[in-house]
Amino acid sequence: MLVLGHTGITLGVATALDAILSKTSFLRAYSASPASSSPVDSLPTVPSGKTRTSWFGSLAHHIDIRILLVGSLLPDIIDKPVGHFLFRDVFANGRIFCHTLLFLLVISLAGIFLYRRSRKNWLLVLAFGTFTHLIFDRMWLTPRTLFWPLYGWAFPRGDPNPIHWLSGVLAALLADPSTYIPEVIGAAILGIFLWQLIKASAVGSFIRRGKVE
Repeated sequence: MLVLGHTGITLGVATALDAILSKTSFLRAYSASPASSSPVDSLPTVPSGKTRTSWFGSLAHHIDIRILLVGSLLPDIIDKPVGHFLFRDVFANGRIFCHTLLFLLVISLAGIFLYRRSRKNWLLVLAFGTFTHLIFDRMWLTPRTLFWPLYGWAFPRGDPNPIHWLSGVLAALLADPSTYIPEVIGAAILGIFLWQLIKASAVGSFIRRGKVE
């Protein structure tokens, strides 16, 4: 899976989870509320004159979607330059330290600590993006990397020539359904998100502040 697949599908998964959790919270509030009152009265309302961006507005009220998108690519942002270019003679592999369960555990624990201390969730959002990245990369098929360093300190080695790696990526994008289908799905989700931003005249505010409405 490449850039559009990771970012778009992660955004779709997070949006779906937010919708499910929001609906569950509403149903719990409804079942717990007195018969004479409505839980709708206690729900947050959108100020007059503003419209909520469909599907993604609720998610943006809980997390910074910009951080989510970065988190969905974080392992590649770090590992690809290090493994394929900066230290290609050492690793010759774009899935190294940040594609490990240890890395995910470290940022998750740091995110929990930060949230409990200051109620800031941005590090947890990065951890969620990293989690989806490892899932979509099917890292369980490479246990030597996923469970590093339990199987030893060395990572599996590939071709040290980055040109060969790039040509392999291009070939997979053109001929491998497991590569190009997720890219198409991710591009569609990102396209819908961008269209919603344009309709709400929120492109600039999203880039600057992460707002989508």
